[in-house]
Order: sequence, then structure tokens, then C-alpha cells
Amino acid sequence: MSLVRVQNFSISLDGFGTGEGQSPDAHFGHAGQRLHEWMFATRWWQQGGGGGVDDAFARQHGDAVIGVEIMGAGKFGHPGWHEDPDWKGAWGPNPPFHSPVFVLTHHTRPSIEMEGGTTYHFVDTSPAEALEAARNAADGKDVRIGGGPTVIRDFLAAGLVDHAHIVVVPILLGRGVRLWDGLEGIEQKYRVETTASPSGVTHLTFTRAGV
Repeated sequence: MSLVRVQNFSISLDGFGTGEGQSPDAHFGHAGQRLHEWMFATRWWQQGGGGGVDDAFARQHGDAVIGVEIMGAGKFGHPGWHEDPDWKGAWGPNPPFHSPVFVLTHHTRPSIEMEGGTTYHFVDTSPAEALEAARNAADGKDVRIGGGPTVIRDFLAAGLVDHAHIVVVPILLGRGVRLWDGLEGIEQKYRVETTASPSGVTHLTFTRAGV
């Protein structure tokens, strides 16, 4: 069976996966791009970028093993996006997913086909039901839980994640949406490994026993 993965998901030292005050001009709220600067500096992201630990982890985000992505309404767009029936998401005309994407939202709408192979499907369902639909569409490949923090937390709480790569960035956000709330003891269900990077971030990998 295909695996369920979280890849390259960044959080602050105090556990926030996105900042407060999301808007059309601030997709991650007051956090801006600070959670992702480690990735932007890699060779995987840009020509002339750095190699090393961060680049090695970033490259695991490649399309080869991922057949479908599941994301929350907050990753698809800013609060209130559902009020514009013509709006097609925060990721531009050619989103980086290149696969079917299931958007978990209470504001469903018809599917949207984008450039590059991305098709958004809007569903109002439980994590388990969304995962079943995603696996049916993944053609045997793995399913990525793309975020935001609420969606990843819900899938972890439901015991549906096989492998998670979480990047702890050395900043304090103080407000926003936390990843770990309500997940006390989650580490007991996984083999946890840590890798420190010269950039200052720490890569945490959680692998379910038997995977």
C-alpha cells in the first residue's frame, strides 16, 4: 500500500506552522517567508543554491513518489477565498503539485484543472475519507499531506501518517497555528531521528514502526 507522507513542513521553535493574519498579500501571515528561507537557499530550489543537509532533505519533496496531495483550505488560499467563485488559489496558474490535490474545506466547489497536471478537488470530509479518495486517485504512488498545521495535526491524531519530515526553524513566532497541540505522546508511535544543519534548522523525521 502507498505511504502517507509529510514533507518539508517547517515550524518555529514555539511550534507554529503558520503565522497570524493570513491575507492575499501574506499567505503565511506575520511569519512571512521566514519559515521557509532554509529551503529557498538550497540547490534544489534555485540554481546556485547550497547543497548539504538542507538540500538533501528538500529533494525528497520530488514528484516521483507522490501521486496525490491533500491540503487544507488555508494552504489553498487566504481567509475568504471561497467568496470569489473565479479565484483559483494562491499557487498561480501552474501550481507546484503536478498531481490531483484534495482541498479539505467546508466551502466546496467544482474541481479546477490547472497547468502542469494539477487538478484541485474540493471536499468536505474526514481525514480517513479524504485519504481513501486520495489513494484511489494516486495510481499506487504515495499521498502527501501538505498542510497547513491543522490538517497535518488532524492526520497525525487519526494515526494516518506513515512518515513525517518536520523542520524546526530557529525563530519565535508567538502566534499563529501550532502543529503539536493535542498530540501529546505522538513520538511513542514513531522512530524519531534528528539531523542538525549548519543553516540553524533541525530536521526531524518520524517513521512509523514497520515502515
